[in-house]
Amino acid sequence: MESLFHSDDFATQRERMVRTQLEERGLSDLRVLEAMRAVPRHEFVPESLWDSAYEDHPLPIGAGQTISQPYIVAVMLQHLALQPTDRVLEVGTGSGYATALLARMCAEVYSIERHAELAESAEATLVRLGYSNVKIGVGDGSLGWAAYAPFDAILVSAATPEPPPALVAELHEGGRMVVPVGPSFSQELQLIRKVKGQAEVQVLEGCRFVPLVEGAVENDS
Repeated sequence: MESLFHSDDFATQRERMVRTQLEERGLSDLRVLEAMRAVPRHEFVPESLWDSAYEDHPLPIGAGQTISQPYIVAVMLQHLALQPTDRVLEVGTGSGYATALLARMCAEVYSIERHAELAESAEATLVRLGYSNVKIGVGDGSLGWAAYAPFDAILVSAATPEPPPALVAELHEGGRMVVPVGPSFSQELQLIRKVKGQAEVQVLEGCRFVPLVEGAVENDS
């Protein structure tokens, strides 16, 4: 059956998303805004949800997981202050949407997902859309990915009671990590900078993410 949706419709919705959900709420990083305009969020959710793909709220993607609201994704990316030459670790691939945004903004993206079915689906979508600078592994993201460390930036898309020490250890000196920290019902978004080998923490704002389950399986290398 032919889809009722057209690419021009989605482009218009993305532009409205950027203008009303991001720019009007103070987000100003031009590279983040360009990436959010370019990446087709609807491709990363079930087709039955395409009509709400650009609304500012999470959507289910299977395995009890969600794709985060566009605003919080943009906030996390802006605080990472990403550079075109950065090598980035993402913890929690999910649907692959944030992975695609990172791939547009950075040189190399390494993404870990604990649910094999989500990792497989995300990888297939990313390949189909032409993102070639991404490597996806299945495993426990709290352990990091030592085979490809250190990283310039780390994006954690799941809540953790405290920043995993392994992730801080895998940051370059001067590297940045954004991570939701707190209990399952409510967290605070933290920006962590590695300065002289130590983690300097800045609290950004309240948030709510699905939990990061630790101790699951070992990462592929």
